[in-house]
Amino acid sequence: MTPLRIGNASGFYGDRFDAVREMLTGGPLDVLTGDYLSELTMLILGRDRLKDPSLGYARTFLRQMEECLGLARERGVRIVANAGGLDPAGLAAALRGLAARLGLTGLRVAHVEGDRLPLPPGALAAHAYLGGAGIAACLDAGADVVVTGRVTDAALVSGPAAAHFGWRPEDLDPLAGAVVAGHVLECGAQATGGNHPDFRRFDLRRPGFPLAEVHADGSCVITKHPGTGGAVTTSTVTAQLLYETAGARYAGPDVTARLDTVRLTREGPDRVRISGVRGEPPPPLLKAGVNRLGGWRNEAVFVLTGLDVEAKAALVREQMADALAPVADVRWELARTDRPDAGTEETASALLRLVVRDPDADTVGRAVTGAAVELALASYPGFHVTAPPGRPAPYGVFEARYVPRDSVTHTAVLPDGRRLTLPHPARTAQPAHVPEPPLPPPPPPGPTRRAPLGRVAGARSGDKGGDANVGVWAETDAAWRWLAHTLTADRFRELLPETRPLPVARHVLPNLRALNFTVTGLLGEGAAARARFDPQAKALGEWLRARHLDIPEVLL
Repeated sequence: MTPLRIGNASGFYGDRFDAVREMLTGGPLDVLTGDYLSELTMLILGRDRLKDPSLGYARTFLRQMEECLGLARERGVRIVANAGGLDPAGLAAALRGLAARLGLTGLRVAHVEGDRLPLPPGALAAHAYLGGAGIAACLDAGADVVVTGRVTDAALVSGPAAAHFGWRPEDLDPLAGAVVAGHVLECGAQATGGNHPDFRRFDLRRPGFPLAEVHADGSCVITKHPGTGGAVTTSTVTAQLLYETAGARYAGPDVTARLDTVRLTREGPDRVRISGVRGEPPPPLLKAGVNRLGGWRNEAVFVLTGLDVEAKAALVREQMADALAPVADVRWELARTDRPDAGTEETASALLRLVVRDPDADTVGRAVTGAAVELALASYPGFHVTAPPGRPAPYGVFEARYVPRDSVTHTAVLPDGRRLTLPHPARTAQPAHVPEPPLPPPPPPGPTRRAPLGRVAGARSGDKGGDANVGVWAETDAAWRWLAHTLTADRFRELLPETRPLPVARHVLPNLRALNFTVTGLLGEGAAARARFDPQAKALGEWLRARHLDIPEVLL
């Protein structure tokens, strides 16, 4: 059976608008997917619905379809996207209206629903993560376009693959392979060199978007259209495989994929084969997410220039103390961006950041900003702020939960309007702990040199709710032998002092020459709460790579 060519044209709500057209015109495809949802996006869509109940889906997708729906039909490419957000039925209706205006008679639009859960008190959105069965049912019924609410990102690939190859729920290995392919594609250009630590190797002025040639056994080849920027290498694919995952088991609603069985092979320029993926029954509970408004936040950034930076910072804190006493959460952070004997005023300056959060808007409003402004002529020499303090803004909180499968009715609404309820998997299993695999032999002793970790290892980091994930990998067997024995969880904490009081778990993935670290609680209540300088931990891996330790000279 011929492979199924599945492309991606969006990794987030706000990704490159022209990517849909680029993917449709750049080469042959069978299915084009788009991932528009994240924990943060669901909160944004929930706030949109507060202003206008007719909103709740990714409006950018509708504009992209206005330009490209006819092109997709002309080329025989089916569209599958989770752009439905909180209102997949509303988006499907809008697409039918668009098709009528464009004269696309007979275009078949379907959608998947059933992910929405009853709203807990104070919540803006509550949803379960569905799998790919509803997407497969819509495609089996002849849909040209399928839009969904909250499905797993990987379901955008596993659903079309299951429909094309006729996989059943018990075909766990092929499903797991498609889930891994979906995870590689879901973040768009991150699989083709975007955000890669060795970015200078690639032409990233305009990287192409990835596609997967999925085979009947669930194996695939990750590639991109000819002539597009970026690159597909075992390193770019490894980086994305480690992104926002944890241990050996990658659990989803349809299957638990064993990441420790993944094998990557370079097949040629911009072609990497993924094979060997094993699947296990999915867990008995479904992951769910609840988004709510957590309260109000405000901030001010004081510029401290020249000498006595620490003393200037201490004075500001003392002067603001009375105004901040009623605030529920006060965070100060001094970023020493200053340099001695600097050649410019900016490089002679440090930044003192104040972030305040409270359930009451007034508590972090004028009472705080007024106190900051009043210091203008009565504080440290050179007093100024990066911008005038503003009004308080609401912040969001994400909470991960797990719900019984029978609390969710996974429904495919077919192109003819029929509603098909999808059964839950007959077999489930709670993922058990995977013992740490044997480590490779340690490297022989020899001379070392103090150098950044990034000289011998790549890293990519991200967020999962309030936790941060950092994947670290080696490009060679020699570097892997050193990395596996050197970068323990304790050494990780030493290198990143911010993580020292937090639980840090290390997972070993020898096939990828990789370690994956999970830092529990680093991001507080999630990215939308913006409790941290880097609220999604996007640069945590780069901080780790910049830290120095003793590295064997033979590796440098």
